[in-house]
Amino acid sequence: MKLSIIIPTYNEHNTIAQLIHYVQSVKYPIAHEIIIVDDASIDRTYEKETMIRLKNRHEDNNIRLFKNRINRGKGYSIRKGIRQAHGELIVIQDADTEYKPSEIPKLLDPILKGEADVVYGSRFLGCCYPKGMAWPNWMANRFLTFLTNLLFKLPLTDMETCYKVFRADIVKHLALKANRFSFEPEVTALLAKKGIRIMELPISYEGRTSKEGKKIKAKDFLFAVLTLFKYYFIKQLPEKK
Repeated sequence: MKLSIIIPTYNEHNTIAQLIHYVQSVKYPIAHEIIIVDDASIDRTYEKETMIRLKNRHEDNNIRLFKNRINRGKGYSIRKGIRQAHGELIVIQDADTEYKPSEIPKLLDPILKGEADVVYGSRFLGCCYPKGMAWPNWMANRFLTFLTNLLFKLPLTDMETCYKVFRADIVKHLALKANRFSFEPEVTALLAKKGIRIMELPISYEGRTSKEGKKIKAKDFLFAVLTLFKYYFIKQLPEKK
């Protein structure tokens, strides 16, 4: 069995080398591969990713690097990574250092034991206010999770979390279309409507500001709300083509 770690990147030259080091230093319970999807970065991110990939070829050879021809968005890059994944399990990892890769193994455990099909790492379980999270982001996260639970009858505490672990056979068959940050509400809505078992486990978090590279914008909140209502009102789910 293998884990595919998908890392969508855009203009992360300050953190990408450190992040890959963190990811590679973790002891996973199963074999792993790293899939980096660069979203047409305009800084030195892709050059650093290329050097990391070349160095890795002489060591573990478990990193694959893809680049979008033009900037398409985080959701598009994740979907591309899912298509390229060879693993039976898939996890999303942001290219910054807000999330700790050392916590991925505990998120795999319920799926490996057959207790869940999808596991979300929640920043709010056991923590009312995650470290470094701006007040507007806190409000947006709490409201979007509340709305998700209301519409789809879920008990989630953190719908917008980056850390989502999927069984590959499930996520690869979802008709995902989101290109930007609306990937999170879209994938959650589709999982809920298909009756997939989702479990949450607590994770730690250290947020960063827009000056430090955080890219989500106020308009993405509106897109998330619209995405949730879209899938709430859809009676016949789209089929994967």
